[in-house]
Amino acid sequence: MDMLLICRDASASSLVSNLMLAMRQKERGLQVAILFTSEALAALTRGTFLWPRELQESEIRLAMADNGKKAGLPVTGRGEARQLDIWQILNKAKESGVPMYAAPVWVDLLGIQNKLPAGLSALTTDSALKMFVEAKKIIGSL
Repeated sequence: MDMLLICRDASASSLVSNLMLAMRQKERGLQVAILFTSEALAALTRGTFLWPRELQESEIRLAMADNGKKAGLPVTGRGEARQLDIWQILNKAKESGVPMYAAPVWVDLLGIQNKLPAGLSALTTDSALKMFVEAKKIIGSL
């Protein structure tokens, strides 16, 4: 694997950054995967990703939606309610073939073995350790 991205924060901005980087790298022919851990993994199973305070203002949210749409990202809502569609961006990454994994420690700690969303695979401790050893580049932290 060329690159392993670790997404640990439950912020929408962190999720979008990881998904977009993974899709762009995949388009360039690199083998890239995303490992979800701690609060990002909890948010994926609960369905709650929030924008950081500095990205919540209406003007910024609308600009992100407009610029995201130009970049080919899905947008939900209309008019003043438009915004990036976090869940459709996740689906777009799945459809593009970006492998996405759940960190085994956090799957166990959160008790979410049977609650992982489609497209997210649980790793064993051994397979996670192997992924860390084989990845040429790791971006993020546990």
